[in-house]
Amino acid sequence: MDEMTGLLAQHGLVLVFANVLLTQTGVPLPAVPLLIVAGAFVAQGQIALFPLILVSVAASLIGDALWYVAGRLYGYRILRTLCRVSIEPDSCVKQTETVFERWGAPSLMIAKYVPGFSTIAPPLAGTMRVGFPSFLGYSAVAALLWAGLPIALGAIFSTEVERALKWLEGMGTGAAVVIATVVALYVGVKLAQRYLLIRFLRMARINVEELRKLLGQVEKPVVLDVRSATARKLYPRRIPGAIWVDIVAPQAALIAVPPDRDVVVYCS
Repeated sequence: MDEMTGLLAQHGLVLVFANVLLTQTGVPLPAVPLLIVAGAFVAQGQIALFPLILVSVAASLIGDALWYVAGRLYGYRILRTLCRVSIEPDSCVKQTETVFERWGAPSLMIAKYVPGFSTIAPPLAGTMRVGFPSFLGYSAVAALLWAGLPIALGAIFSTEVERALKWLEGMGTGAAVVIATVVALYVGVKLAQRYLLIRFLRMARINVEELRKLLGQVEKPVVLDVRSATARKLYPRRIPGAIWVDIVAPQAALIAVPPDRDVVVYCS
C-alpha cells in the first residue's frame, strides 16, 4: 500500500492530467476512478485541491479544443466518423443534435453527464460555428462540474477509498485481471450490440441505384428524411421529393403517407 500511495501522491497530478486528456480525446479509458482516488488524497493532505482542479480542467479543455478545431475544419464529416467508430451507436450524433438544437451552446455545460453527448458535443460546436471564447467558457464549466463531483466524493469517502486501495493491492496481479476482464466484457457487449445493429440495417437497406430505379416507376416509394434540423442545415443536400419528418413528433408527417406504398427512410 505504501508503494502505491507514494506513487499516486508523488505523481498524482501528472497521472490525472494524462488520464483526463486521453479520456477527452476519445480513448476509452475511464477517468472518474482516478479522480475519486485523487479526491481521497486531497482529504489526507497528500494532494492540494486547487492544482488538482486546475490540471483536471486544463486537460479536459485541451481534449475538447482539439475536437472543436476538428469540427471547425472538417464539418459534418468528423461527426459521421465519430459515429462510425463509437461503441454506443444508440447515443451518437442524433441525440446530440437534438439536445444542441433545444439548448444551444449552453448545453455544453452538461455535456459530460449525457451519454454520447460528451464525445460529439465539442466537434458539433465547432461545426455549428460556436464562438471559441464561448466554447471555452461553457466547456470550462462542464469540466469543473464533471471533475468536481468525483473529487468531492473521494474526499468525503476517503476512508473507504483507502480500504479499497488496500484490498486491490492485496489482490496483486489479480486486481488487474479482474479490472481488465470487466472492461473487456463491457467493450465486448457494446461491440456485439453494434454488430447486430449494423447487420440488421444492412438487411433492410437499398443502395442509391436501387432507389433511383424505384423513383422512376409510376408507383414511387415515399421517401422520408428523418435527419435533424441541424443535420439538414449543415448538409443541405436531400433526395428529391423526400418528406422531412420531425423525429420528436413524427405523426404530423406520417399521417399523409399512404398505407399501401413502400417507404424508404434515410438519416444522417
